[in-house]
Amino acid sequence: MPPVDRLLLEEALLDSPQTRSLLSVFEEDAGTLTDYTNNLLQAMQRVYGAQNEMSIATQQLSKQLLEYEKQLNSLHTELAKQVADTMIFPMIQFRERDLTEVSTLKDLFLLASNEHDMAMAKYSKLPKRRENEKLKAEVVTEVVAARRKQHHYSLQYYCALNALQHRKRVAMLDPLLGFTQSQINFFKMGVEMFSKKLDEFLSSVANMVQSIQGQLDTEAEAMRLTQQELLLASENTYMPDNTTTSNKANRNLLQKAGYLNIRNKTGLVSTSWERLYFFTQGGNLMCQPRGAVAGGLIMDLDNCSVMAVDCEDRRYCFQIVSPSGKMNIILQAEGKLEYEEWICTINNISRQIYLTDNPEATAIRLNQTAVQAVTPMSTFQKKHESFRPKRVENEGAEAASNEKVLTELPESAEPLIVPGTPIRFDLCPASEENQSVSRGTVPLGKSDPDADTAPEDLLLHQVFTVRFLGSIEITTDQDSEVIYETMRQVLAARAIHNIFRMTEFQMVVSSRTLRFIDPYTQNTKISFPLSELSLSATHQDNKRLIGFVARSPETESKAMLNCCIFETNNDGNEICSVIDLGRRLTQAEKDPEALAALMKSTELSADGRFFLLSQMDKDETDACLESEA
Repeated sequence: MPPVDRLLLEEALLDSPQTRSLLSVFEEDAGTLTDYTNNLLQAMQRVYGAQNEMSIATQQLSKQLLEYEKQLNSLHTELAKQVADTMIFPMIQFRERDLTEVSTLKDLFLLASNEHDMAMAKYSKLPKRRENEKLKAEVVTEVVAARRKQHHYSLQYYCALNALQHRKRVAMLDPLLGFTQSQINFFKMGVEMFSKKLDEFLSSVANMVQSIQGQLDTEAEAMRLTQQELLLASENTYMPDNTTTSNKANRNLLQKAGYLNIRNKTGLVSTSWERLYFFTQGGNLMCQPRGAVAGGLIMDLDNCSVMAVDCEDRRYCFQIVSPSGKMNIILQAEGKLEYEEWICTINNISRQIYLTDNPEATAIRLNQTAVQAVTPMSTFQKKHESFRPKRVENEGAEAASNEKVLTELPESAEPLIVPGTPIRFDLCPASEENQSVSRGTVPLGKSDPDADTAPEDLLLHQVFTVRFLGSIEITTDQDSEVIYETMRQVLAARAIHNIFRMTEFQMVVSSRTLRFIDPYTQNTKISFPLSELSLSATHQDNKRLIGFVARSPETESKAMLNCCIFETNNDGNEICSVIDLGRRLTQAEKDPEALAALMKSTELSADGRFFLLSQMDKDETDACLESEA
């Protein structure tokens, strides 16, 4: 006997599109079975009606044949009675009891599902800044009640559909067996002629029906126990944002699936949010609406960037930006745990960890390395040795040599970054002592002095889109290793403290200053004179990470050095080349001959005013100039 397919009661609470797709198959089967049952019942009623007509006809005939009246009348009357009891009644009972129950539970399940969606929509609209605890408690209570109601009706609906898979086998056989048995009894009463083989066949069919009925009873009892166990779960199971438990986000995930709210543009300024089921597949982000057979591609996550954002006063929102920066989507998670795990998962996929031989081990190792990276190196030599590749040959000799070098280092050797130095994650001055930063800050609504300079006085003007990661005070600007160490500590600190938010700026490089402009207000946030930039470099492996060292005027003891780290969609080497050119232009402005020689070796625009890099950067620069105008 082939096994019976059934719906898993454990998947009722998640209510994923895969479960809904399988549920639609069961619903379609139930609908087909209902139509078939109605047609079969009509045919059986015609047989029963014909038998009644036969009984009435034989009764009238028996009046003409008086000696056969009792025999003919009782024979067909008994047959009609047996047809009604064994064929018509079981079919009517199956239709009214099982099929009608499934139809009723389907309506209740759809109603509960709609109520849950409405409750989730109301919960997703809870404000973040002006949070009302009473309103939040009421909405959470409504979500819990709606989710419990949907779970209860879905379990009953799944149980009824599973039971129908067993019941339909018996429901179709009972009427046919009853009809066959009534015909046999009819022929037994009329003529003592029926084969022994037919009797054995009917006996085996009856045993099979009893076996199926036993399986149904066992399955129904198992589903009842499972249903009770699932309904006795903790109230926290229904909470959309469970803050009572101490569960921490898994930072090593390479796959993630669940419901998210996606922000869609419905007009020039109007937007709408839609709750859909998202999942990752390899390096792609997929989306599968309810009722869809398969998911569709939303975005390629390779080399993308993900960050937390504030959007329409909603909580737990994050943005995914493609490597080119031309495509971005904003999503909203249900709770903090889901929010952090989605960001960590997308970040791991963006680094293409899934393409390695052992992705899980690689993700764990990289995250452990990030945790260890917040401990600064004690000496410049230790940090320098950590960036050198290890060689397999002559390991003993190299180890002895390194140990000798370390022992011979003077005690006065200073680290690249003083242990315990705070990391700033906002591009604004930390104190009034930081003169190189504070004097570059332009208050909102005020003009920047460098911005007022006429474009004719600028020999260089280039615009790049960057995102600020962090900055830290350093001790030296003589080697690019200090920028690599700053990148390592900033990225490690952001990973450990779950800091996903990044502020986007327009970096404007001119022949005198390096400005950072707010892309929304077009106000200059910070301005650095190029004469104070002593060093710039890109990451050795990730060319989208750049950093530069800004030197402030000397104080009582020594000059203050700050290393700032940014992420960009462009090539970092190209940005460093532009900054280096600006520094050379600044130095050559005092010497007309050196400036003329430098300008001859530099490709300029058609009007001879700006330095040219590429067509793409030229378009980006023109767009910035138009916005400033």
